[in-house]
Parts: sequence; C-alpha cells; structure tokens
Amino acid sequence: MSNSLFSMKNSISQDDLIVFLTVLDEGGFRAAARRLGVAPSNVSTTVCRIETQLGVPLLLRTTRSMRATDQGLALAARIAPLMAEVRAACAETASSTGRVSGRLKINVPGAVMPDILPPIMSAFQHQHPAVQVELVVDNGLVDIVASDCDAGIRYGASLEKDMISIPIGPRRQQIALAASPAYVEAHGCPETPAQLTTHDAIRYRLPGGPLLPWTLRAGGKAIMVEPVTRLVLSVNALNSGLSYARAGMGIIAMFRNWLEDDFRAQTLVPILKEHWHPLDGPRLYYPNRFTSNALRAFIETCQSKVSGDE
Repeated sequence: MSNSLFSMKNSISQDDLIVFLTVLDEGGFRAAARRLGVAPSNVSTTVCRIETQLGVPLLLRTTRSMRATDQGLALAARIAPLMAEVRAACAETASSTGRVSGRLKINVPGAVMPDILPPIMSAFQHQHPAVQVELVVDNGLVDIVASDCDAGIRYGASLEKDMISIPIGPRRQQIALAASPAYVEAHGCPETPAQLTTHDAIRYRLPGGPLLPWTLRAGGKAIMVEPVTRLVLSVNALNSGLSYARAGMGIIAMFRNWLEDDFRAQTLVPILKEHWHPLDGPRLYYPNRFTSNALRAFIETCQSKVSGDE
C-alpha cells in the first residue's frame, strides 16, 4: 500500500464516522440529520466522502430504502464500541468533579418495563438528574457493545466472557397461571398439571424462536406441560396477553407480580397455585473492561435497591 493511499484512508475524521453510525442507527439520512441537527444533504455528502476515501460502498440506497453493505456492517461493528468508549471517557472526564452526567443507554426486555424498572429509574434520576437515560426494548439476547448500549438486562442470559452481571429488581420471581372466571365456568378448573393438556392456552413466542415453555412444580421437581395452544403472541406484546385472558380466551402463564391486581379485582383467578414455578430475577450485564460514571452510578442504585428490598 502506498503512503499516499494509507494517509488518505486514515484521514477520515471521527465526526464523519459518527455521522455514518448515526445513519445506521436511525435507519436513514433524514432521521440521522434530525438527530444530528444538520441538513440531510450534509449527511449524504459525509457518507459519500467516507466511501470515496475507503474505496468501497458502505450503504446501498434506493428512493425508498437504505441498507448497509457487508463492508458497512463490518466497519460499524469495529468502530461502534470504540466510539462508545470515547463518549464514555469524555463524559467521565467532564464529570470528574463528582457530578454524574452524560448518556446511559440500556437494552432491556419488555418484562422489566412495567414494574421493575420504574422505581429504580426514578431513584437513579432523582440522584443524578444530569444523566440522559435511553431504554431500548428488545427481547432477544443482544450484543450490547455492537448495539452501542452501555448495559443490558436479561433473564437467564448466557453472558460472554467479557461481561459481568448483578441482580436488578427482585432476586426471585414466580410464573403464575391464571384464567378469567368466565373461562373457568365454561371449561372447569384443572386440578392437576396433567389436566392442563386439555385446556386452552395463551402462549408467548420468542423472536424467531420457540414458544416459551410452561414449567410447573410437582413432587418437588420441575415439569414441562404442553396445553392446547389457542393463541400465540410475540413476547414483544407481553402486556397485551392479560387482555385476552380477561376476555376468556384461555389460561395464561405470566409473572405473578403482573397478575396481583387482577387477582384482587377478581378479573382473573389463580390456576394450580400450589404448582407455580419460581425463577431467578433479572440481571444487569455490562462489559467488565470499561464503565462510565453514569453506568457506575446506575449499578450503585441497582445494588442499593436490591439490598433495600431484601
């Protein structure tokens, strides 16, 4: 490689690369321009400049859509974590006087959004009002570094070697079964786990994967039960399942804490309560090689909430 070519490929500015990543993150030039506060033509010109300097196409554009090329995806995968660390380092330096500020972006499953995260986020933002928090709801196991997130939350996630995790919210939860009084009146109430195999069920499916299993406890052991699946919902629609259960469409397996209000109002009734299965609560995971001041402060908030609830 000639010296002039090497110099040209290494003259790409960090600002230009941030524009490129923003286009991918926002899914288009106009959305990226709005986020960056510049004209769409400036964004397009910047991407073209990078492509010219590198000598490869990074984005494929039509009048209706845009997607990254293989080279564009490979570049983004390499530079996104580097840019995240640069931002975090700058934020840490700026907040070195003791005031925590900057951005905190967390990838979370929908299951923690209604009741587990709100009190934690409220406590965190009360203590650190200068931090801007962004919650990205995604029910799959996500590479948080590649997706430009500072941390993630998952149930029973298999973590990479460079990740560490801590409990967030309750240490233990319980999956409960429930149905509407109208369903029980029409179909009867199962008295054993085996009888569930003849009952209608509202089930959830993981993104692009299997149905979430129904796990119960019987004789001190965990057992799997296969009911008659009448309605399948994506886990991205986790909240909506309760509406279908209240309408009498079948028995639903759901977090017990999500069902307590319905049990009190008697819009749903417990099914096989003595066989409900416990599970470990969610965990916050993050890279162990680097954490910003904002993430460290959030970790402290999570730890104090967990210890305070025990």
